[in-house]
Amino acid sequence: MRWENLTETAEHSRAGTGLFDADAVVSRTFDTPEFRGITFHEIRARSILNRVPGASRMPFEWTVNPYRGCSHACVYCFARKTHSYLDLDTGIGFDTQIVVKVNAPELLRRQLGSRRWQGEHVAMGTNVDCYQRAEGRYRLMPGIIAALRDHANPFSVLTKGTLILRDLDLLKQAAEVTDVGISVSVGFTDHELWRTVEPGTPAPERRLDVVRTLTAHGIGCGVLMAPVIPFLGDDPAQLRATVRAIAASGATSVTPLVLHLRPGAREWFMSWLGQHHPHLVRRYERLYAEGAYAPKWYQRRITGQVHELAQAYGIGPARPGMPRRVREPEPAPEPRPEPTQLTLM
Repeated sequence: MRWENLTETAEHSRAGTGLFDADAVVSRTFDTPEFRGITFHEIRARSILNRVPGASRMPFEWTVNPYRGCSHACVYCFARKTHSYLDLDTGIGFDTQIVVKVNAPELLRRQLGSRRWQGEHVAMGTNVDCYQRAEGRYRLMPGIIAALRDHANPFSVLTKGTLILRDLDLLKQAAEVTDVGISVSVGFTDHELWRTVEPGTPAPERRLDVVRTLTAHGIGCGVLMAPVIPFLGDDPAQLRATVRAIAASGATSVTPLVLHLRPGAREWFMSWLGQHHPHLVRRYERLYAEGAYAPKWYQRRITGQVHELAQAYGIGPARPGMPRRVREPEPAPEPRPEPTQLTLM
C-alpha cells in the first residue's frame, strides 16, 4: 500500500501543506483479541480542523476526524470511499487498516487558539466513529474534548460506541461552558441483522444504555435511527420495536435516516447482499436505480412511520434546540495529502 497521487482540496489547500508529514508514519499491530488482524498507521497530521466544501449537503461546516477507517466494519458505511484517497482498500482494508492522527489533541488546541478561528461548531463522528475500538488504546478524544471545553467551543458527537461514557466527566464540564450535542446511532434492534451488518459494534441495547446513562447525568442525547435498511429492517414490527426501545432509553429525540449507498459503500454492500440475501439484489438495484439515495416516496414513508411511532411513545424528531449538525451524517471530505511515495510496511 502507498500514500500517493493525493492533493488537498481547494477549500483546504495552502502552498506547501499536506495532511501529514510524509516521514512520520508508523504502522503497528497488536496481538490482542480486540485488535487481531488490524493494522494501525500512526501519522502526525498537519491540520485537524476540516472545512466542509460549500456544495456539501451536510448541515455543518467544520469537522474533526482523529481516525480514518473503522473497525466497526459496518457493511453499509458511507465513508468507505475516503479510504481510496490513500490508495487503501474500501472493503476489508477500510475495516482493518486504521489511520490514527496521534497528534490530534495538541494540534486541535493550537488551531482553536488561532486568531483566525471564529469558534464555529465542530462536528465529530461524521466520517468514521471517533469512539471505535482504537480509541480505547490511543485515547485521543479526552484531549480533543478538553481543548474544546477550554476554548468554550460548541461541538457535537455522533457515535455507535459505548466508550464515550469513559469521557462523561469531560462532557459534563464542556456542557457547562458551551453547547454540546450528543447523538447515538441505533438503526434497529434486530440482533440477527446487527450481527451481520455491524459486526464490530456494540449491541444495540448497549448503545441505548449509553443514552440512558448520559440522560441520567443531565446530558440530553438523541438517537439517529440510521440506517433503516430496506427489506431487512423496515418491517412495521421492526420499526415499532426499535422506536419503543429508543423511547425507553430516555432519548430526547429520534431521527430516522434511510440507508444510502454511495460509491465505495455501494459495491461492498451489494457484494454482502449477494452473499447473504441474493433474492434481494434485484429489488435493491431497482430501489437505488437513480443513485445513492432511496426514492423520496420511500424515505417519506419510513419517516412518517417512525414519527408516528415516536409520537405514540412520547418522543419526537430532533427538537429545535438540538444542534442540526448531528442529524444527518454524511462522509465529511478531508483534505487529501500531498503526493508522496511512502510505502507502508
